[in-house]
Amino acid sequence: MIEQVLNRKNLFKAYRKVVQNKGSAGVDDMMVTELFSFLESNRNSLLTSILNHSYVPKPIKGVEIPKSNGKTRLLGVPTVVDRWLQQAVSQVLMTKYELTFEDHSYGFRPEKNIHKALTQALKNIPVCRQAGMMATRTLWIST
Repeated sequence: MIEQVLNRKNLFKAYRKVVQNKGSAGVDDMMVTELFSFLESNRNSLLTSILNHSYVPKPIKGVEIPKSNGKTRLLGVPTVVDRWLQQAVSQVLMTKYELTFEDHSYGFRPEKNIHKALTQALKNIPVCRQAGMMATRTLWIST
């Protein structure tokens, strides 16, 4: 599978996705706009280190972001290079596993989100009531 992850087309697609997503710099302070030139100079040694099992991801940068209630929460920001590699792995895993997920599974999937999950849940309520089921706080039970 590592050959698929490190495939040139897959890595280029991952690069485009990381650039499209923008995002902040990690602990190395490299901006997304610097990724292309970094990869031009370092791609071969980087990929070799992955194949040799010697690649070590950089630490995650902790950034506090404000919440609507006035508090903050900690957000972990990986380096741009690590985001690129994570995206490359994710793309290969998605093609392998996406087809095995149930249609009603909404967590961390392409084109799925909390809003779509809630919309579907609201559509399911009348159907479940007709089937003789009642919603409790945590599960559906037969009535």
